Amino acid sequence: MKRSNIALLAFAFVPAIAAWSAAEYLATLQPASRLWVTGTSTVRDFTCQAKIVDASAETTSPQTARDIMSGQKAVLSLDVKVRPENMDCANNTMNEHMRKALKADANPVIEFKLNSYDMFGANDRMTARLNGTLVLGGVEKPISIDAVGTSTADGALHVTGVYPITMTDYGLKAPSLMMGAMKVNPNVKVNFDLLLK
Repeated sequence: MKRSNIALLAFAFVPAIAAWSAAEYLATLQPASRLWVTGTSTVRDFTCQAKIVDASAETTSPQTARDIMSGQKAVLSLDVKVRPENMDCANNTMNEHMRKALKADANPVIEFKLNSYDMFGANDRMTARLNGTLVLGGVEKPISIDAVGTSTADGALHVTGVYPITMTDYGLKAPSLMMGAMKVNPNVKVNFDLLLK
């Protein structure tokens, strides 16, 4: 093979090798992680816990929390998924109405994908603006979430925050129970307390 062809072949493979080596680490969600929705109604406040949250992040090293705390953009991608059928409002009737409101049969997954982020602060606490897309009820919208990141004693990345959602923005009708006597406010808050390692 001619030298020029070898050089061309090497040049073609360099970007692929670089991309592979930069994203070879995967941080996964730890069991203590939580995600829940809080809201109000004409009768009482409510909380719906996600019994199962699926999340993973591609990172530049196995020491993600340490790198983030030092100001490095160590997270390359983040994908968080929740299935409406796994949301538990501690009331079977409310569970049924919430799943119907979220159009769970036609859209069985709620998903957030990170596109970019900005970090502010350093050392033991990092605030961030997470920019991405949220798919809810079959509607996809760009959103920005404010979050706080810290490092745990065992090296996990601890990410917390609250994001307000208006259900009607996604074409969703808030649940109404007891023949309309109880109406859920369409403005709810998604709370997250996630551990990635």
